[in-house]
Amino acid sequence: MLTLTDNASAIVNEITTQPGLAESAGLRITTEDAPEPAFAISAAMQGEPGDQVVEQGGATVYLDSAAAELLDDKVLDAAVDPSGKVEFALALQG
Repeated sequence: MLTLTDNASAIVNEITTQPGLAESAGLRITTEDAPEPAFAISAAMQGEPGDQVVEQGGATVYLDSAAAELLDDKVLDAAVDPSGKVEFALALQG
């Protein structure tokens, strides 16, 4: 199952605990139809039917079934660049 670094958990929490969002809000990772695996990350009020739910460090991430399979042995990391943009990265679990 996908795991999150402490940085990723903190950033996901910051994104999904904005005023007006539901307690079930989280990030949703979906696969995009492309020759090479590509992922789309978006804020979601809740998961979709069939999504795998990853809860770690108070953060919630929803994965569609294809993303869950492709990310099963991965670690999600996140950082904020100097301009304030969030960047996500994947690594193999160690």
